[in-house]
Amino acid sequence: MTDSKSEVRIRTSETDREQMDIVVIGHVDHGKSTLVGRLLADTGSLPEGKLEQVKQACHRNAKPFEYAFLLDALKDEQAQGITIDSARCFFHTARREYIIIDAPGHIEFLKNMISGAARAEAGLLVIDVAEGVQENSRRHGYLMSMLGIRQIAVCVNKMDMAGYRQEAFTAVRDEYASFLVKIGLEPLAFIPISAREGDNVALRSEPMSWYAGPTILELLDRLEKEPAPVDKPLRLPVQDIYKFTEEGDDRRIVAGRIVTGQLHVGDEVVFLPSEKRTRVRSVETFPRSEKREAQAGESAGVTLQTQIYIKPGELMVRADEPRPHASTKLEANLFWLSPNPMVMGKRYKLKLHATRAAAYLTQVHAVIDASNLSTVANRRQIERHDVAHVTLETLKPVACDPALEIPQTGRFVIIDDYEIAGGGVVLSAEEASNTLVLEHVRQRDKAWVRSGISPEARASRHNQRPALVVICGPQGGDMESLGRAIEEHLHNAGRLAYYLGLSNQLLGLNADLNVLGGREEFLRRLGETAHLFTDAGLIVIATIADLDDFELQTLDTLNRPGELVVVNVGEIQLGRRKPDLVLDTVDPNALLALQSLLQEKQYIQDYQI
Repeated sequence: MTDSKSEVRIRTSETDREQMDIVVIGHVDHGKSTLVGRLLADTGSLPEGKLEQVKQACHRNAKPFEYAFLLDALKDEQAQGITIDSARCFFHTARREYIIIDAPGHIEFLKNMISGAARAEAGLLVIDVAEGVQENSRRHGYLMSMLGIRQIAVCVNKMDMAGYRQEAFTAVRDEYASFLVKIGLEPLAFIPISAREGDNVALRSEPMSWYAGPTILELLDRLEKEPAPVDKPLRLPVQDIYKFTEEGDDRRIVAGRIVTGQLHVGDEVVFLPSEKRTRVRSVETFPRSEKREAQAGESAGVTLQTQIYIKPGELMVRADEPRPHASTKLEANLFWLSPNPMVMGKRYKLKLHATRAAAYLTQVHAVIDASNLSTVANRRQIERHDVAHVTLETLKPVACDPALEIPQTGRFVIIDDYEIAGGGVVLSAEEASNTLVLEHVRQRDKAWVRSGISPEARASRHNQRPALVVICGPQGGDMESLGRAIEEHLHNAGRLAYYLGLSNQLLGLNADLNVLGGREEFLRRLGETAHLFTDAGLIVIATIADLDDFELQTLDTLNRPGELVVVNVGEIQLGRRKPDLVLDTVDPNALLALQSLLQEKQYIQDYQI
């Protein structure tokens, strides 16, 4: 075949055509980039003069032109001869616009492919007819199945190098089809192609007249669009919170990108996992300052009718639509990429839409070798390139959907030592619970060396019951002064009290947290420290900004059998958990109110100022 096919132009006068995301996957050097370059050229989707520019550059450098060069924008990609990063490019047919993702195929860059395939509605699997079905070809097929990409076609490439022989195509087709059926993946078509020569890409191949199926472009235009994300329940992962700067304007902008559904002014919304709810006051998008609604695909800023406290990573949903799970236990399929195995008991970071959470592998139901589909049960770790059916548990609840229902909030990556180590999909999720913390407390208390002095004896001696007094509120609130004041008054009255200052923790017990962990670990250590103090009979006072229900539950669990007293200063941060005392500001009346509360609950007996 000649390059005349590169002159084919498929254009339309329509301006409002539908779009479809597709991914191109294949083993290294099997021709993915060449195929994508050919699609761009054969549909007239390249910038004016780009094709000739690349051809002239090849001529000047005395190297043969390759359609793959159209995608080689990175210098080190050309140096290594492999596609290192995912490239997004666009082409069009008479029916629709395509956003095509050229996903890396080299085994070292599978992690990039995960992020590329995660956006795809359909996929093209490319296999070199001469090299045949490789180990990575089987892994790619399994990964497509795991990610729920059902509309796929297998392109058997480089047929020109095999003399366009039907039997060469048939051998690859039969071998790969028998593998795909085992993983429940049924391709829409096997297409013999030559990406370099253009055979069966945009136009039919004359040398392969024995093939009666569709060309790649014909097949793509036959694909059915998935239901528009706008028709699904609202999912808006909260990326950040911004405050208005005008004097007297205390509104906050909840910012994020809507991945599914629609949002309107006046909608009642719920934030998960915090369970806080309110109504939408305004919807603000760029470049328009304000509008009445926003939908999937749009980045939006939302102001709320009530100024509830929201953290980045929460998921905004509509109260009248099906809700995602708020869970600490996820059943998932996981693809492991790191050379270091994933092991039980090690702390990892789970990244799911806009949320980040410490996560642990707590159960391995089965491990599958994606290259040969062999299954091993009762493993305690996951090796590189394994696919595993697992249970993951997080230290804080995460809001998510099963990936088959809403992929955008059901796909995740696992980070180990600042690198993406694996990725997967959520199959199901349980209700949020403190399972990990409860198990830790059970094991801790089982081995606890009890004091010979009973809690009752300590209470009788000091005329007080131990408690952890948590003073919470918005960041920047004057909580510390109240904590110090109640400590001083308790001490002057002869009580045993200790103010556990934030800086004392950050610079002492928690000085290593910049390396070992974040807020979850900080709270765990605070809870353990409070447990030591309350076990010794003290009243412990701690101030914590931006505390949520689950974090408070964690502190309560760690401090048991010590009791918890919650004081909220300023704007209420908690959801369902009601504070024992709510204070608007810190003033002399606030101290008196807290003293009265401690007396009423009999933490202080016969207490006088």
